[in-house]
Amino acid sequence: MNKALRAHADAIVRRAIDAVQPDAAVQRALANREFPGRVVLVAAGKAAWQMAKAASDFLGRRIDRGVVVTKYEHVLGPIANFDCYEAGHPVPDENSFRDTQAALDLVEDLEPTDTVLFLLSGGGSALFEKPLIPADELQDITNQLLACGADIVEINTIRKRLSRVKGGRFADICAPAQVVSVILSDILGDPLDMIASGPAAPDSTTTTDAKRIVAKYGLRLSDDARRLLEIETPKALSNVENHINGSVRELCAAAADVCRELGYEPILLTDQLCCQAKEAGSFLASILKTHAGCGRSLAFLAGGETVVKLTGKGKGGRNQELALAAAIGIRGMKNAAVFSVGSDGTDGPTDAAGGYVDGDTCAELLAQGVSIDAVLQENDAYHALQKTGGLIMTGPTGTNVNDVAVALLREGDA
Repeated sequence: MNKALRAHADAIVRRAIDAVQPDAAVQRALANREFPGRVVLVAAGKAAWQMAKAASDFLGRRIDRGVVVTKYEHVLGPIANFDCYEAGHPVPDENSFRDTQAALDLVEDLEPTDTVLFLLSGGGSALFEKPLIPADELQDITNQLLACGADIVEINTIRKRLSRVKGGRFADICAPAQVVSVILSDILGDPLDMIASGPAAPDSTTTTDAKRIVAKYGLRLSDDARRLLEIETPKALSNVENHINGSVRELCAAAADVCRELGYEPILLTDQLCCQAKEAGSFLASILKTHAGCGRSLAFLAGGETVVKLTGKGKGGRNQELALAAAIGIRGMKNAAVFSVGSDGTDGPTDAAGGYVDGDTCAELLAQGVSIDAVLQENDAYHALQKTGGLIMTGPTGTNVNDVAVALLREGDA
C-alpha cells in the first residue's frame, strides 16, 4: 500500500465529512424565525440525532417535545424532552413502524398556529415508515428493488405509494399545523419529493411511473399492493415550507478544498454520479491512466450515488465495490489511488464507510490468491479490501449527504 496516498485519502475523508456536519445547516434554517404557537420536533434519517441535537441546542425549551428516528447505533446520547429511537435501514423493521407511530401521535390535535419542525435526512425512507401493506411484504418489495439495481428515485416512487407517511402524506396528517422542513439531501439534483420519499413534499411522480417500474424489474406484488399503486399521492400542500440546507455539492466542495491544501489540483467531474459502482470505478481508473506522467498532482472528484446489481452473496457496499473495480485499472501505477466513501459512515450493510485502493492493491490480493474479478462477481468487496487494509472506517458521522469518490494522481513526493 502507498502509505502517503492512503494518509491523504484519510485526511480528505475526515475533513470533508467534518465540513458537512448538519449543525450549521439546521441553525441557518432556524435563525430569525418566529414560532407563534407550540413547536414539536420530528427528526428522521441517518443524520436525525445530530440534526435534532443542533435544533435543541439552538431553540432550547422553545421545543415542546420531540421524536427522533435514526439508524441503529446512531443515537449518541439523550436529548432533553426528546424520545430518541433506532430502527432498521436499508430495510424497515418493526422498530421503524413503532417509532413512526410515535411521531404520528406527537403531531395529533395540533392548532393552526402550531409548528412541526421536521428534520429530514437520507435513510428516512426506511426509518420513517408506516406501511399500508403487511410489513413482511414491504420488506420483500424493498429487498427486490435493492437487488435488481433500481436507483433511489425508482425505489422511492414505489415505496411512497405503499406508505401512510411518504409522498406528502405526513404533511397532510400534520395539518392544520404548519410544517417547517429542514433537509439534508442524499438524492442527485435535490428533488424534494424523493429525499426520504418526500413525507412533506408534493409528489411529482404518478401512478403510471410506479407501474412502469414494476414492469421494468418484474417486481412481485400482491393484489393489495397493486391497488395502492393506483391511488395518487398529494400534488399540492399548503402548510409546508421546505429548506434544503446540505447536499453532495457541499461535500464535493469540501473535499476539493482539502485536496487543494494537500497540493493537488482538484477537478470536479460531476456531483450527479449515477451508474453501476463497477463502471464508475473503471472510469476513474481510466482517467488516471490518461493523465499519468502529466507532471501535475491531480485529484478527480465525483459525487453522487452509484448502484450495485447483486450477482453474488458476498459482503460489501457500493463505495467498496467502486474502489475495488478501480484497482484493476490502476494496477502497477506507483502514484495513483482511488477511494470512495459514504458521508454517513456506512456503506451498504457493513461497518465500513467505503474503500481505498492504489497501484499495489492488485498485486497484494494476487499474492493472497484473490481474484478481483471473482470477488466482484460475488459482490464481496469488503473481505478483499479487508485483506489489503483498504477499508475506510469512520463510524457513524452524524451527517448524510451522499457519496464522494476521489481519484488521486501524485507527482513528485509520493
